[in-house]
Amino acid sequence: MVDSSDPLGTYALLCDVQHHVSARVGALGEQCLDPGLVVYVGSAHGPGGLRARLAHHCRTPTRPHWHLDYLRAEISILGAWVSTSADLLEHRWAAALRSMRGAAIPAAGFGASDCTCPAHLLWFARRPSAERFRRALCAASKGCAPRYLGPKRLSSFTGIAI
Repeated sequence: MVDSSDPLGTYALLCDVQHHVSARVGALGEQCLDPGLVVYVGSAHGPGGLRARLAHHCRTPTRPHWHLDYLRAEISILGAWVSTSADLLEHRWAAALRSMRGAAIPAAGFGASDCTCPAHLLWFARRPSAERFRRALCAASKGCAPRYLGPKRLSSFTGIAI
């Protein structure tokens, strides 16, 4: 479990796409996802930190704010990798995951409207092993080891059943 009450940090949210999804995503327009695993990388260095941001993503929002909100009703949350490092790791994590074998960018600019990254949403036809994720994220984390929160731990951390 993450220790402090409102830790700040970086997260990689793992989501299951069971069927073909097509949705209008704000200024990005119509976006499509094929079945598989999508990983959404973000940071939570503002009010409420990781707990508030992950709780937001675990709900189906009534008014979309982040790009992921537009897809949330069509995908299932599986868990999240988190780091409570004060370092801004979001872009490094997104780059590390993009370089993993089998990774693809399903929607250019998704989750990256405030930076120059190609996207912060990655798609995999098959879910890579936890060890592959751990290695990729550790290498990009400047020595800070990320932790995996599976469904039960993520629900406990956020107070939201997933």
